[in-house]
Amino acid sequence: MKVLLETPSAEIDQPVANRFTLPQGIIGFRDYTQAELLYVPDHLPFLWMKLSNGTDTVHFVVIEPAGLIAGYSPEVFDDDAAQLDLRDSSEAMVLNIVTMEQQRPLEAKVNLIGPILVNRRTRTGRQLVISNYSRYSAHHPLVETTDVPNEATA
Repeated sequence: MKVLLETPSAEIDQPVANRFTLPQGIIGFRDYTQAELLYVPDHLPFLWMKLSNGTDTVHFVVIEPAGLIAGYSPEVFDDDAAQLDLRDSSEAMVLNIVTMEQQRPLEAKVNLIGPILVNRRTRTGRQLVISNYSRYSAHHPLVETTDVPNEATA
């Protein structure tokens, strides 16, 4: 896993398919409604989600949890699925925001209760609280602590 030392350059060419709208923004960034996923091969499995309000941009580190978070099976309220016009679960892309202090990827935490759900067909998304939120954490370790070497014992 590579440490994300800086935000990817704005000059990285990305396909239009990586763009979507977040009509309600995300928590704390309601005015930032235009989104783009930036795939940087050296940074995978991390992705950059670039949000824009037309004037300013902010970047978030996100992951697609499938295959990375064992047992993660988010359930969506019917109202949320209807608002996104999801006709089938295959239309949904799930993105989870990752927090990392001082560029320490082994201590990264993932918000599993408030994912961003994107309809791949309409390219519209929203951040929501999953209906089975009590099973998960907003600060889930990306790497289990039993897998991380302890500096005191190393």
